[in-house]
Amino acid sequence: MATRDQKPRHFRRIDPSQNMRRFYVLSLQPTLFGGASVVRSWGRIGTFGQSMMETFDHLDAANDAMIQLEKSKRRRGYRDTDI
Repeated sequence: MATRDQKPRHFRRIDPSQNMRRFYVLSLQPTLFGGASVVRSWGRIGTFGQSMMETFDHLDAANDAMIQLEKSKRRRGYRDTDI
């Protein structure tokens, strides 16, 4: 079981040479049936972007999925914001 705080994680990827200004937000939300959902939002900075929710039966599974997504985004060049 992976442990982590349940605060939303905010990331940015800015590369002026590619005209790239992106954001990515990951958060955990409890479900009504005792599970948890990983909520992802992404898009160009300054827009509402898109969202996707993936639901899991157990908090541990949602936590592990969130950690894997966070690692993936860091490998792609996203960095933490100061929010």
